[in-house]
Amino acid sequence: MAEPIRSILVVGGGTAGWMAAAALKTATGPHCQVRLVESEDIGIVGVGEATVPTIRDFNRMIGLDEVAFMRETQASLKLGIQFVGWGAESSSYFHPFGAYGAGRELGDFHQVWLSLRARGLASGLDAYSLCTRAAFAGRVGALNPDPRSPEALIPAAFHFDAGLYAQHLRRFCEARGVERVEGRIVDVAQRPDGFIDHVRLEGERTLSADLFIDCTGFRGLLIEGALKAGYEDWSHWLPMDRAVAAPCAKAGPITPYTRATADAGGWRWRIPLQHRTGNGYVYSSRFLDQEAATARLLETLDGELLAEPRHLCFVTGRRKAYWDRNVVALGLSSGFIEPLESTSIHLVHVGLNRLLQHFPDSGFSPGNIAAYNRRVGRDVEQVRDFVILHYHLTQRRDVELWRYVADMPIPDALAERVELFRERGILSPQSADDYFSPTSWLAVMIGQGVQPRTHNPLYDLNNPTTQAARLKQVETAFAEATTRLPLHEDYLRAAGMAAPA
Repeated sequence: MAEPIRSILVVGGGTAGWMAAAALKTATGPHCQVRLVESEDIGIVGVGEATVPTIRDFNRMIGLDEVAFMRETQASLKLGIQFVGWGAESSSYFHPFGAYGAGRELGDFHQVWLSLRARGLASGLDAYSLCTRAAFAGRVGALNPDPRSPEALIPAAFHFDAGLYAQHLRRFCEARGVERVEGRIVDVAQRPDGFIDHVRLEGERTLSADLFIDCTGFRGLLIEGALKAGYEDWSHWLPMDRAVAAPCAKAGPITPYTRATADAGGWRWRIPLQHRTGNGYVYSSRFLDQEAATARLLETLDGELLAEPRHLCFVTGRRKAYWDRNVVALGLSSGFIEPLESTSIHLVHVGLNRLLQHFPDSGFSPGNIAAYNRRVGRDVEQVRDFVILHYHLTQRRDVELWRYVADMPIPDALAERVELFRERGILSPQSADDYFSPTSWLAVMIGQGVQPRTHNPLYDLNNPTTQAARLKQVETAFAEATTRLPLHEDYLRAAGMAAPA
């Protein structure tokens, strides 16, 4: 029988590397040696992060204390994303993390809403999202243990400093027995069968392991440099290939949401933390040059510039294999989808969850590896398609970029989902593993101006007066519940964190 995995080497630090070390050490305990090698001479890409609610699942899985985590990473809460200028140039909508409705409607809430809206008996979609109401009121709330409470409908993620998160995870890992090795890798040695045998550092030290986790960023030192896994380029669907990032001083209350503002050559992010605001411009070099992008970003800051702008280059896509022989790629080593929906850390978490589900022994079953690659591939493609959706649905035709993305062909699976909604307002996940719920798809579809031609006729059989009264009750309950929630700054203060100025 094959022997169990006794040693794991995480190659590369940063958020992905230390997440991998934390998850794998938590899962294997004293039965497996976990080491991480990184060089302080090699910087990390992290420029400040917005996340999705699964970050809380990951932190709980490894046993992080949430208050300590928030304090040490300068974190704030995030209830969703405000999209400005993505439909029409003057439009704005909110993608909430929480669901629409109270969760007690017969069938699909949005079909009830579409039926009543066609009769003029429903308010705008935001009225039925407690998450949206709270976000714009600057209020937040912990999950209420009573599922009947409206406050139970406010899941939250975080904004935090990615560099501080990596440091926090490093301390967590080292306290639990993960060995950190400082050094720059100068060579990767393979066995005759192509498996990685060891890496060699400057100074001739070598590090061997049964399983290697590649967290070396875009270069993919193991998965691509040694194993030549190949890369699938998605820039024909997602043409953004550059970003410039710059932090600025806080200005006003810390809003509990990210803002993504469409611009001439791409879009700008705004991510509020406790101690500063993260800003960036993601753009396509085909339609905008670096100098113009930087100037545009700096002129839109709402506080004093705190550091020189940082510039990043990338190609949206993925490795053709996330796991090859005894190497698993995570984070930027596995591919990159632009940060429009804040999914980078989520996909690291997904890759780790799948790895734990498909954890190998020394036999490294090809069937197990193939299943992992298929499952992670579907996870990533679903995120890809949801991000493409934002570009595809734009009504803007003011500049060349927006004309290109509006008219470009899109993946067949995405085209089918869009057409189903246009025709009948149908929102159905492709699979049970689809991270983005019908709520997310509805927010973007309606927010960017897609109006279904009709809706499910079953919902027209209900008494519209009764249905409208029920929706009004939800609207009123959410309005009242919002006033009971704490202000974001009060929440931070109560948790023992520094209150904003």
